[in-house]
Amino acid sequence: MKKIHLAFLLSLVSLVSPAQNADPVVMHINGKPVTRSEFEYSYNKNNSDGVIDKKTVKDYVPLFVAYKLKVEAALDAKLDTAASFKREFASYRDQQIRPAMINDADVEAFARKIYKETQERIDSTGGMVQVAHILILTPKGATDKQQKAAKAKIDSLYNVLKKGADFAAIAKKYSEDPGSAKNGGELPWIVKGNTVKEFENTAWALKDGEMSKPFASPYGWHIILKKAHRNFYDYASQRDDIYRFINGRNLREQIINQKLDSIAKAQQTTPAKVLEAKKLEMEQKDPSLKYLIQEYHDGLLLYDMANRTVWEKAQKDSVGQENYFKSHKAKYNWTEPRFKGIAYCARQQADIQRVKDALKDVPFNKWVDVLRNTFNNDSVLRIRAEKGIFTEGMNAQVDKEVFGKDTIAKPVKDYPYTAVYGRKLSAPENVDDVRSEVVADYQEEMEKQWVNALRKRYKVKVDESVLKTVNNH
Repeated sequence: MKKIHLAFLLSLVSLVSPAQNADPVVMHINGKPVTRSEFEYSYNKNNSDGVIDKKTVKDYVPLFVAYKLKVEAALDAKLDTAASFKREFASYRDQQIRPAMINDADVEAFARKIYKETQERIDSTGGMVQVAHILILTPKGATDKQQKAAKAKIDSLYNVLKKGADFAAIAKKYSEDPGSAKNGGELPWIVKGNTVKEFENTAWALKDGEMSKPFASPYGWHIILKKAHRNFYDYASQRDDIYRFINGRNLREQIINQKLDSIAKAQQTTPAKVLEAKKLEMEQKDPSLKYLIQEYHDGLLLYDMANRTVWEKAQKDSVGQENYFKSHKAKYNWTEPRFKGIAYCARQQADIQRVKDALKDVPFNKWVDVLRNTFNNDSVLRIRAEKGIFTEGMNAQVDKEVFGKDTIAKPVKDYPYTAVYGRKLSAPENVDDVRSEVVADYQEEMEKQWVNALRKRYKVKVDESVLKTVNNH
């Protein structure tokens, strides 16, 4: 017995070992394993044919490690426990999994259910009827005179019809319902609830081929000719319309919910656990789905963590930006001169000098407020201005008056007087002149410092032998 038992165990080992080695661990981040397939998924996705700056596997490792370190920092900060994170991640995850909970047969069954409910409702209330009608309108709030005139007209038409006149010809000539008049008064098949009670009661009371006496409705006076009646249409003729209805109203979500509830009830569990089981099943069949969902999970955490630690902090840290600019001033030297000022035009020539006087000794970042409050604070705009740090080619007026280019600025209607005001600079004077570049560089510097700190905080171990087999096994 012992020999048989041992042989059985050895056979299990021989079966299990290849599966264990099929996807070896390529690295550990903070003690957590990263399989070769996960690393390959990330590498191949970020180094596909359309990527300009492709990396070798070796060059990609530091980028991948930095990514994973930031996620670890987010997990340590418990960002994954926030209700907003859980909500957003669950929504994305469900978008990938929920559609797979149903198949064509489920949708078909739901469509047939809609059809059956509609069919039973219509057929139980008298089916469908097809009629032609003649309408003489009475305006809302019609006077007695108008009512009598409409009644007299419908009565005269009724008398003509009783003598054998063609209903369609009379409808085309006299009916005041333009939609049906052109078709000889004929309406599409109608069911109860489609029209007003007065019309409905009369139509269903008639026999096929029978004509009604004149009767009134909120619209006016009618004569109906009942042409036919029938039960509701067959399913095949309505299937495409029902499917359009399902898709247009997003009723597939309702089908999915019903399926989840049904399975959960049968398995005595919850819909959430049924969905989780489906996710695991799909990930077993398609590992890339697992990594896609994991990528979104980690991406949400990384974005939030990086925003708190680097991006938003760098955006708001004006002192840090100033210090960074002073320490790296040579980095922001310009290769060509620029004009720091405004190009403007005015309705009155006198305002050209008034603008210059108003901006004298005012900090550059306050110019817009001064111009608005001094010249454009009522319904009539006295000046139009473009403020900025200009290089050649950005503004024709600046090109002509500052850079001496032979060009003509397009005139602005009603603003014939033009000028520029500001200074020509060979290099930025302060951080405001290159704020966006400084912020970007400052963020990059802060991110490097953050990643270096994370490398010291979390242990990283790469298995070089496994790394060599990436995309080569």
